Amino acid sequence: MTTPVCTSASNAAAPATQTLAYPSFASYMRARQPVLLRTARSLTGNSSDAEDLLQTALTKTFVAWERIQDHRALDGYVRRALVNTRTSQWRKRKVDEFACDEVPEPEPRPAGADPAEQQALRDAMWRAVMRLPARQRAMVVLRYYEDLSEVQTAEVLGVSVGTVKSAVSRALGKLRDDPELGVVRS
Repeated sequence: MTTPVCTSASNAAAPATQTLAYPSFASYMRARQPVLLRTARSLTGNSSDAEDLLQTALTKTFVAWERIQDHRALDGYVRRALVNTRTSQWRKRKVDEFACDEVPEPEPRPAGADPAEQQALRDAMWRAVMRLPARQRAMVVLRYYEDLSEVQTAEVLGVSVGTVKSAVSRALGKLRDDPELGVVRS
């Protein structure tokens, strides 16, 4: 004897069961975190960035939890949040590293150069720079520590190029006359 099958009842029950598969955000996170972490790792390339990325995406999901009506689409929602967040991070990144064909060799130290003396000179120079007036200090730092051109420094500070030239010239004169730097240079 065959058992009758009611197709309409079984089809109607399936979506309700799947919709209630994750009654809370915590249950969803516990169940899906390992899979989503692998996705994040494939987007970032390392574990710590992947964990940060997943945490951000799950935070966005938590905020939208009540608005997500079809919990069967949660993985898609989180994956989209992962990709969008990673894309935003990528666009905002500051490129500090550049690919090159050969590893550059370190600059050779001059014979007799003592690292302790060089550090003492750097420390004395920084203290002297910190004694400059704020405006001159900003221009010296942008020109010589950040390696900006005079035009770029002027744009950053909202002043003319001539102002940058004269202020930097006066600041360098003060640095040359600084007694602490005179002792270190001797």
